[in-house]
Parts: sequence; structure tokens; C-alpha cells
Amino acid sequence: MRVVPRWALLSAALAPVLLIGGWTLAAARQPGGFDQVAATISALAARDAADRWIMTVALLGLGLCHCVTAAGLRPLRPAGRLMLALGGVATVAVAAFPLPAERGSSTPHGLAAAVAFGALAVWPAFAAGSRRAPGRVTGVTPAAGTACAALLLVLVGWFVLELVVGGPRIGLSERVAAGAQALCPLLVAVTLDRGRRAAGGSPGPRPHAERAAG
Repeated sequence: MRVVPRWALLSAALAPVLLIGGWTLAAARQPGGFDQVAATISALAARDAADRWIMTVALLGLGLCHCVTAAGLRPLRPAGRLMLALGGVATVAVAAFPLPAERGSSTPHGLAAAVAFGALAVWPAFAAGSRRAPGRVTGVTPAAGTACAALLLVLVGWFVLELVVGGPRIGLSERVAAGAQALCPLLVAVTLDRGRRAAGGSPGPRPHAERAAG
């Protein structure tokens, strides 16, 4: 029996494809070009963006993928899976409440984005299992989960700093943070799956009857 279902691995792999593919295709469709270093991802789904449906669908798909992946990462702690699912739901809300214009603002959109970035940054720390749990296959130690969350928080912090000071790399910092958050569930899912296969390939204790016969 697989520790991570195939559908969860598929959803985890599809998440970064949707996000990166979405912002690449949507940017290419903007008339006059689009500066992905300076402009945000949300600008590509704003109400005045050309072919805004591309980025909107990508964000919706990304959020749903996170929810599906959270359901499939059963060896992890429930708190971490709930945080991942919360990040997915908030991402769907980001798409549901678009910016009114490329340079406009929206309180619902901003709140949804803040929840999404926050939840998707800290979920690995909540998901990591304890080494003291006998026989439990986690593949993610507390130290690894904390380190992953810390890295994601640093990347999100860079984006927030650029946003607050109006820096020239708002779009770049957002894409680096969002891309890392989209890749993280895939990394965890693959780690769990490979860890289980390695454990399954090692010789286990012989059945009681065999030991008695010996």
C-alpha cells in the first residue's frame, strides 16, 4: 500500500506547473509586454488585465491542488495538513476576489493573499512528525519541517519588504516565494513516498511460524 496515493502525488506535481505556467502564459498575453520582475502575479488576474482568465484559472487550480494534496499526505500531522488546506482555500479566495485594476487594491484580495502566504509558509513546521512515534512513517523530521518553514518565511518576508517599500523587485520576490511554496508539497510527497518504499524494501521480522520452525 502506498503511503502517498498517486492522486496526491499528481496534485502536488500539478501545483507548480499551474502556477509557473499560468504566470508565464498570462504575462505573454499582455499587450505591450509585462514586467514580471516589478509587477505582481495578481496583476495578471486583475479585472483590467488581458486574458485574465488564464491566471484566474491557474490560481483556482493551484488552491484546489493544495487541498487535494493535503488530503493525501496522511502520514503527516493533521495540524500541518489543515494549514496546507487553509493555504489552498485562501488561494482560491485570491482568485475569487481579484484586484480591480493592475495597480489597484482590494481588502478581501489582500486578506486572502496574506492568509495564503502565511499558511503555505508555516505548514511544514506543523506537519512534521515526531521521531519518538514508533512505527510511524513521516519522512519529515521536526528539524526539517522547521527549516523548510523558516526558509519559506524568509522568502515571504522578502516579498513583504519589497511590497512595503515599493521596491523594484516586487514581482520577482513574490514569484520566488510563491514558487517555493508551490514546490514544497511536492518535495514532501516525494520524500514520504520514497521513504516508505525504502522501508518496505528492507527485510522485516520473520513470521512467528517460521521462527518456531527454525
